Amino acid sequence: MTVDWPSFTPATALGGGLLIGLAASCLLLFNGRIAGISGIVAGLLRPQQGETAWRIAFVVGLLLAPLAWRATVGLPESHLDASGVQLVVAGLLVGIGTRLGAGCTSGHGVCGLARGSPRSAVATGAFMLAGFCTVYIVRHLAGG
Repeated sequence: MTVDWPSFTPATALGGGLLIGLAASCLLLFNGRIAGISGIVAGLLRPQQGETAWRIAFVVGLLLAPLAWRATVGLPESHLDASGVQLVVAGLLVGIGTRLGAGCTSGHGVCGLARGSPRSAVATGAFMLAGFCTVYIVRHLAGG
């Protein structure tokens, strides 16, 4: 693995992290809700009165933000080495893991850890360990 040092952008990464933290804090302070993406989307699939508008606004914001960034600043070149089938399988595995883990990385890793949740600390550790093991298996054992 090599690092593309000219493309290393710690300032924008820090800015993005700060914006995610600010958005998660605002949602909790002003709406009393945790900014876990899986829970927000699941709430759209089982709508309850008074819960739909903010959830739609949140998801639309997630979808429009990169488009606005691309229109103003531009996006870096990217390349995806996966087939459509691999992406669908990966998405299904993420969805199953999200249900088994009672939340996603954003809910546990960003919001749960910030609130000092022991369950979120265990879940985030499990996410990280699974990621480390997957990368090791794919890169070193499976020849990817």
